[in-house]
Amino acid sequence: NIISKEVHCVEITPHPQISTNQYSSISPPASPVAQEEPFSTYFEDKVAIPENVNQVFSFRKLWAFTGPGFLMSIAYLDPGNIESDLQSGAKAGFKLLWVLLVATIIGLLLQRLAARLGVVTGMHLAEVCNRQYPTVPRVILWLMVELAIIGSDMQEVIGCAIALNLLSVGRIPLWAGVLITITDTFVFLFLDKYGLRKLEAFFGFLITVMALSFGYEYVLVKPDQGELLKGMFLPYCAGCGPVQLEQAVGIVGAVIMPHNIYLHSALVKSRDIDRKNKKEVKEANKYYFIESTIALFISFLINVFVVAVFAEAFYNKTNMEVHEFCNKTGSPHSGLFPQDNNTLEVDIYKGGVVLGCVFGPAALYIWAIGILAAGQSSTMTGTYSGQFVMEGFLNLRWSRFARVLLTRSIAITPTLLVAIFQDVQHLTGMNDFLNVLQSMQLPFALIPILTFTSLTSIMNDFANGLVWKISGGVVILVVCAINMYFVVVYVTALNSVLLYVLAAIFSIAYLCFVGYLVWHCLVALGVSCLDFGSRVSNRPAVFIEEPYEYDS
Repeated sequence: NIISKEVHCVEITPHPQISTNQYSSISPPASPVAQEEPFSTYFEDKVAIPENVNQVFSFRKLWAFTGPGFLMSIAYLDPGNIESDLQSGAKAGFKLLWVLLVATIIGLLLQRLAARLGVVTGMHLAEVCNRQYPTVPRVILWLMVELAIIGSDMQEVIGCAIALNLLSVGRIPLWAGVLITITDTFVFLFLDKYGLRKLEAFFGFLITVMALSFGYEYVLVKPDQGELLKGMFLPYCAGCGPVQLEQAVGIVGAVIMPHNIYLHSALVKSRDIDRKNKKEVKEANKYYFIESTIALFISFLINVFVVAVFAEAFYNKTNMEVHEFCNKTGSPHSGLFPQDNNTLEVDIYKGGVVLGCVFGPAALYIWAIGILAAGQSSTMTGTYSGQFVMEGFLNLRWSRFARVLLTRSIAITPTLLVAIFQDVQHLTGMNDFLNVLQSMQLPFALIPILTFTSLTSIMNDFANGLVWKISGGVVILVVCAINMYFVVVYVTALNSVLLYVLAAIFSIAYLCFVGYLVWHCLVALGVSCLDFGSRVSNRPAVFIEEPYEYDS
């Protein structure tokens, strides 16, 4: 036998008279077997990682780690993103593609932090928040994240309902489409009972359906490739005004979603990694980053397909022109577009109708299939996000069916009410409100993830270095500032004194809580002059060396 030394991080209970202000080191939750009652999780059958592969890069290992990144990437392809894409193309042509590219890259860097937290600690972000924040901030944080999930879920479910309405030529009303989506989501969510890899394969199938559907539209329209490349790599927007600026802000808000940070930090727990082995943890971080890069590249291409289709075919088109197109083809939807010379405004529903008028019924139905795949897949991942967040923040130990039922009910009830009282043709205003709602929740995911991944007491050797701390802080500041601008623009357009007063009161409370999180984050980043009474400190936890014996 060879005797080596392994460093163990242990929690030291301070003497009652000695105060402490540092976060405790993290240990994974107890095994389900050790608990009094069996607790069903999604990762009971963890995916094994091939051993004895000594290459610097192994496709076998990459394949074993492939899955969580693609599930995460679905949030970049939800109906809210698709609507943002088509509006970007219709309002600004190809000029804002570079914004989509930059937003996707920023999203990748943030997802890297989420994945590292899950791999290194064996816990997802909601569980870490539950253990590290005091009770009141923790409950407020949970409520804010739940609001973001509800907003996202409403867009996704209604996206499915709109797709079903288009495919049925209006025979399935919006409320019926919502009920169908709820039902089939329950069915699909239990696919993982047949194995985690089968569930991941199903999501891969839905992404393929989206790629083929929107790719077909792209080939059909034949966008100008030169203009496309120019818009993607030239960070400039010639002749752009307030409309294009608001659209650029909307792109960033649609791409970077708060609940997705919580989701990704949980999904990476599905692989069998020995967290005591530094080499395995480092290797897992590497392969997860490669997989996330590939997944987000594919999602970026799909988003580009949608932007390019509407940029080429409908940029600078008027309502009158589209009305005439629909009349010529005998479309029953020509009444959607008033006979005036105002610039065409489209959403997911009108987008499908316009494609059908100009390029034939096949374009409409294939568009609807793509939207259905986007809505169905993002609804399922949104449900997982809701369950991870609720279980982590509240430490729930309910049966699986009860958890699914509760998280679905919270998100679906307002969606069903909207579907009953709103017309499928007049949902744009609601979509704008939901985008604002999600934009406001971004700090409640981005600030905690930067805080905890910067703490040596939690991440040990994998804590963020100086470059990542600075760049992460700058990126999060810019993203939050952009989204706050979007919120201010929306609120100022309401033209109601009462709403202004309510918004002012809410803003004070909102900024106070964000300031609390920022204070903890700055202390974690090493700004020691602010460390007066904070629970967070960037000093490492107490380490004790103990001999560890293993066979040679």
